[in-house]
Amino acid sequence: MPELPPLRDVIARAGLLADKRLGQHFLLDLNLTGRIARSVANLSHGTTIEIGPGPGGLTRALLEAGATVVTVEKDPRCRAILAEIAEAYPGRLTSLEGDALSVDAGALGTAPRRIVSNLPYNVGTELLIRWLENATAFESFTLMFQTEVAMRLTAPADTGAYGRLSVLAQWLCDVNPLFHINPKAFTPPPLVQSTVVQLVPRKEPLAPARRETLERVTAAAFGQRRKMLRQSLMAVAAGTALADGERLCRAAGVEPTARAETLSVRQFCAIANALDMAKG
Repeated sequence: MPELPPLRDVIARAGLLADKRLGQHFLLDLNLTGRIARSVANLSHGTTIEIGPGPGGLTRALLEAGATVVTVEKDPRCRAILAEIAEAYPGRLTSLEGDALSVDAGALGTAPRRIVSNLPYNVGTELLIRWLENATAFESFTLMFQTEVAMRLTAPADTGAYGRLSVLAQWLCDVNPLFHINPKAFTPPPLVQSTVVQLVPRKEPLAPARRETLERVTAAAFGQRRKMLRQSLMAVAAGTALADGERLCRAAGVEPTARAETLSVRQFCAIANALDMAKG
């Protein structure tokens, strides 16, 4: 492995104090960055995309594991740090400076593509939702979120954490929590625990449905999650042939007195399909 300076020396030399506006918390524990890299099945083919590499701790681990890496970093202070890593791994690291929210990750590098990142807390969920719009462009997502978000992604039906994000992620991907990371592993330590989650896109969604309609249904259902579905779905059914929430539920084979958190992903898809049929 190439000789690179310790991460703490790199941070001190660059004056890289974490910027709260960018959601930065640097993971410097090499055992943990190595563990994240090893959790990806095969890094030796295609392109590994990393969002927000910061001082490059995870970047190094991915390169050491054999990956060809494309990073997207908004903070210009990291430019020289990443250039030093690229020099140590000739031809295997491409660094883009910019906002990940405006980058088409599905067009970076060559297929197969995977995203492996310690995501900034302030945009992590938004980034994932955007990537899921074209989920099959990626082989996998191995991502670190604050544990609260990870619980929502992985939550089964009939639990408090189950919601719109759970349904969307599990409809499109096989979702598995991998391990937790203590706040003390970061510089500066966040106020919350973090969890690494792996999402593997399905070849086909778990059940047929139009994404736009499914999102409307889940927004209505979980927006009033304490109400029965016959009430929470009244607005989306209005103006269709079914006219009200109760008829919509019965058309989908779902009990109208059920509440949103008790329904499976397949049942939400059934409601979305019934709604589309009712709209004619």
